[in-house]
Amino acid sequence: MTTSTASGAVAARTTERIEALVAGVREVVRRGLPPESTAHLVAELLAPLLGRAGLLTAEQCEGDPERYRQHVLHSEPDGSFSLVALVWLPGQSTSVHDHVSWCVTGVHEGQEHERRYRLLTDGRTSWLARAGDVVNGVGEVAAFAPPGDIHRVRNGGPGKAISLHVYGADVARLGSSIRRVYQVPEGER
Repeated sequence: MTTSTASGAVAARTTERIEALVAGVREVVRRGLPPESTAHLVAELLAPLLGRAGLLTAEQCEGDPERYRQHVLHSEPDGSFSLVALVWLPGQSTSVHDHVSWCVTGVHEGQEHERRYRLLTDGRTSWLARAGDVVNGVGEVAAFAPPGDIHRVRNGGPGKAISLHVYGADVARLGSSIRRVYQVPEGER
């Protein structure tokens, strides 16, 4: 089945499992809960689907040799949420960034290495401090909402990694879920 995005573009064909996930996310979003609560409820919907055959089409599992690839699977017509699959080839990574909205991520294949940061300030200057490193494997989900959502994600493994991301924003219209990009802290360059 193909779907139209809010911008009128046609999104890639989806599977029945993705369509069921979209229907569940739609119900959660319509409840109008705070961002953290929405993200945690969406994470509960996403987790059981991860790693299961038939979740994505072969086309939605294709990477790009130049950078990680984003496949928009669904954008809600009212702009309230989007679902994307990110495909990471070995060594590919994001910048250090935060997000425009709440977000849920789940690993469908491979592993994602995530470095989380805290933004510190002395009232005049701000800087990033490493808050921890996490390796997320198949079936693991993370739910978060701004502020406090600064991280960098990479595929540190030998094979392809695929993750699903649900954002409380229209990624098809925005082009990305990234709000701000930060400089890598001095000791990590």
